[in-house]
Amino acid sequence: MADPPADASRAPGAAPRDPPRGPVVEAVPEGDDRARLVCPDCGFIRYDNPKIVVGSVITHDGRFLLCRRAIQPRIGYWTLAAGYLELGETPADGARREAWEEACARIDIDALLGVYHIPRISQVQLIYRARLLGGAFAAGPESQAVQLFRWDEIPWTEIAFPSVRWALNHFREVEGTTEFAPRINPSEDYGGESGDAGSKRDSAG
Repeated sequence: MADPPADASRAPGAAPRDPPRGPVVEAVPEGDDRARLVCPDCGFIRYDNPKIVVGSVITHDGRFLLCRRAIQPRIGYWTLAAGYLELGETPADGARREAWEEACARIDIDALLGVYHIPRISQVQLIYRARLLGGAFAAGPESQAVQLFRWDEIPWTEIAFPSVRWALNHFREVEGTTEFAPRINPSEDYGGESGDAGSKRDSAG
């Protein structure tokens, strides 16, 4: 009888590898309508859910605070201070943290400005309206530069993501208004955004 084939990935004399454990089998769980990764031993189901991005349109003396990205994607392009919500944070707290991390800026959040969905990359963005406190800012580790722009100075051809344009335009739309419904994707831009306004390490604000 022939010997069983050797495990080419295992060094000679090494102990056999244990089979993978955890949610490694793709199956449609009972009562579900799509495939998930399931653990064959205990039945645990892994649910992959959309990423939540939080950020702010920050203004000071009629000017808009933008960050020039120092990371991919869209390195060198201008964006809002925004990024992924962390575990245990409220969305507003996450937006404040992102303003500090990316622009060394302390902000006062006024209202939820927009809720944008980019299903192509499974992302939901919560963008606030905020003002800069004290006027101080500087480039954080993920920004090449941070700058205040008047509306007619904004480098529109160098904006990193469509949702940044949406948020800036929605800010102008509700400027001076204290009560308004959060804005959503423009009808002509239903989730087809190129890139990821919140992506940082893996593809991310």
